[in-house]
Amino acid sequence: MKIALVAQNATPLCPRAGIGPDRDDIGLSELTRKLAGQGHRVTVYAQKNLPDLPDQAELHGGVRVAHIDAGPVRAATATEPGDADLLERVPAFSGPLRSHWQSERPDVVHALRWTSGLAALAAARDLGIPLVQEFSSLGVTDGRAGAVKADGASAARIRLEPAIGRSATAVVATNSAEMADLTSLGVHRSAIRVVPWGIDTDLFTPEGPVANRNGRPRLLTVSDLTRRQPLETLLRALTRVPGAELLVVGGPAEAELSRDDGYVKLAKFAATLGIADRVIFTGKVEHAAMPPLLRSADLVVSTCQYEPSGTTSLQAMACGTPVIAPPVGGHMDAVVDGTTGIIIPPDRPALLAQRIRQLLAHPMMIEAYGVAAVDRVRSRYSWERIAGETLAIYGRVTAQAA
Repeated sequence: MKIALVAQNATPLCPRAGIGPDRDDIGLSELTRKLAGQGHRVTVYAQKNLPDLPDQAELHGGVRVAHIDAGPVRAATATEPGDADLLERVPAFSGPLRSHWQSERPDVVHALRWTSGLAALAAARDLGIPLVQEFSSLGVTDGRAGAVKADGASAARIRLEPAIGRSATAVVATNSAEMADLTSLGVHRSAIRVVPWGIDTDLFTPEGPVANRNGRPRLLTVSDLTRRQPLETLLRALTRVPGAELLVVGGPAEAELSRDDGYVKLAKFAATLGIADRVIFTGKVEHAAMPPLLRSADLVVSTCQYEPSGTTSLQAMACGTPVIAPPVGGHMDAVVDGTTGIIIPPDRPALLAQRIRQLLAHPMMIEAYGVAAVDRVRSRYSWERIAGETLAIYGRVTAQAA
């Protein structure tokens, strides 16, 4: 099967690790590797977002990357393009995309994110190619969580995503909550399949190096430092867990933390609570360095208000570390309450602290949760299984097209 995977914002040759399919180039690399490993030919179509990227390159055996020039290229040190930039370049991106497919027709197109879907629909018009759309997150969901900017691109996204979903041959939801939102937007339930984003179960394992510890019970959270309210909830909970320390992973590199506004405000808040000596801000941690940190924690705690994929929690579970998380997004599917971790309502610091204390007081329960967590991730979230479920969708839509 010839598979065209459209990821307009991706940089597969310069991978960025993130928290979901919209930012995780490493996950994109793993998915395509598994698809090619089953004998399929995969081409990833990405916008040329960095200078000096080749027009064509091999990512893996059987996986090719085609970079489409859709306008002036940003500097290598700049942030990744936002929705407004991607939306503006959709016409310039979709034109060459159509030319590619007219000369070398794929059997199926798989679009990641809404702007990729717009481009893919325009490029595949009248070519009879089935389109699988994967949003990774939805504008209406982001809006409820306060995770979108009040700008033209966000308004366009909220308006266009339902039309994209209804126009696609099939839609992939990354969790069951997203499936419910898609049906409320008018996408037919029979067209939707839930396929989560996967985890590298060869890298994230219980076995392997463990980061140094200092004898304290250790909690770990991964968070965007600009979203202060969820972290402040966790810091308040820490005041009720005597002796425990908290590692906060995220933000800029450690050497740049002192110049980061989010870090400065959170560090001051920890000081006012009297727990500054028990809160360690690590800064950004590279993907390959995460397993030793996750293995060193007794518990990984998420207080996020929105999490489409639950990737960090899944990585922790794969390393045998139980998770405490709110019932939002990917956590609702990933974390089995009372089996692989604990689901707890958001913005409840006293209750959160109580659950943390209960688990820390019962190491055997933590160990049992950890064993169950590893089994759940390996059985449900390995890239082998995700690739298999994705191929099943491709097979269904190509059969419909035939």
